[in-house]
Amino acid sequence: MYKNNIVQSDMKNIFKQDINFEKLYNKSILITGASGMIAAYYMYLLMFLNDNKNANIKIYALVRDIERLEFLTNFSNRNDIFPIVQDVCDYINFSDKLDYIIHMASSANPKTIVSDPVGIIKANVIGTFNVLELSKKTGAEVLFTSTREVYGKMEDNIKKITETDVGILDFTELRACYPESKKIAENLIISYAYQYGIKYKIVRIAHSYGPGMIINNDGRIMSDLISNAVNNEDIILKSKGEALRSFCYVSDTISALLRVIIDENQNEIYNISNETEEISIKDLAFLIKEMYSLNVRFDIQENKNQYVKFVRVPLDTSKLETLGWKPLVKLETGIRNTVEYFKMSRN
Repeated sequence: MYKNNIVQSDMKNIFKQDINFEKLYNKSILITGASGMIAAYYMYLLMFLNDNKNANIKIYALVRDIERLEFLTNFSNRNDIFPIVQDVCDYINFSDKLDYIIHMASSANPKTIVSDPVGIIKANVIGTFNVLELSKKTGAEVLFTSTREVYGKMEDNIKKITETDVGILDFTELRACYPESKKIAENLIISYAYQYGIKYKIVRIAHSYGPGMIINNDGRIMSDLISNAVNNEDIILKSKGEALRSFCYVSDTISALLRVIIDENQNEIYNISNETEEISIKDLAFLIKEMYSLNVRFDIQENKNQYVKFVRVPLDTSKLETLGWKPLVKLETGIRNTVEYFKMSRN
């Protein structure tokens, strides 16, 4: 869906920002999990640079579903996208020149956490091991997309979470398969840097959303609400909706990733989160209700193992902001873009 009007508008808005895109020109970049929302948007930006600036970027897209990659990029009609069709948990047989590996192959789907927690752990741990082995062989810098969930439950005196803060995770809970395996992946990366000298950046992302997100039976609140809006369905809240969230539109996430990867500093960790419009789940539901003339109903259920139980603490993004980043897309605008994208995709 690279040619989608919403996507193209997002690419133009990213390109208007004060980012030294030329540092990516003539580079070879491998993206794992390339059919995911953030990964696809990253590919779109690289494609946009090739199409509009003759950037000569080689894009290697590691995916399991070649048909979805074709749907997203129409790669068979392009000469800058090279599919690698495999599971990231398998050895990555790659011998070409490589400058960057953007490692995004993972799943945070609450339903997958219940149905395949072992698969989540394998992708985050074994997949990261394979990526690091490839980095060791090629000298490529690794950018790893981690999660805010690695922080776990914070002490009451912590009002904003910095990259050096450490919380508590109950590893006996089923939900822990996701953040605990992300923590192991981070430590693997740091260990490879210490032992083998690889270069890395780690970003801990909070609640990114936008065109290309999974909205069919996903289980995450923004996905479910966007699905309701796209399908003109009643919104059914399964809790009182008191939990707070803060959502970052995907183009803002991409601009953060770009600033991080081209920055000269190595072996750094950054928080990525839009903390400007914190909102409760209930208020988010009623916002979308008003935007799309929907009904809201409550069907309160017990909190299941796939959902985070502790109270959200905002992320401190000041370190990222020193690179010139700030979120630009307002929540209502991002929601409208996302819903419009899916409606256009049906036509």
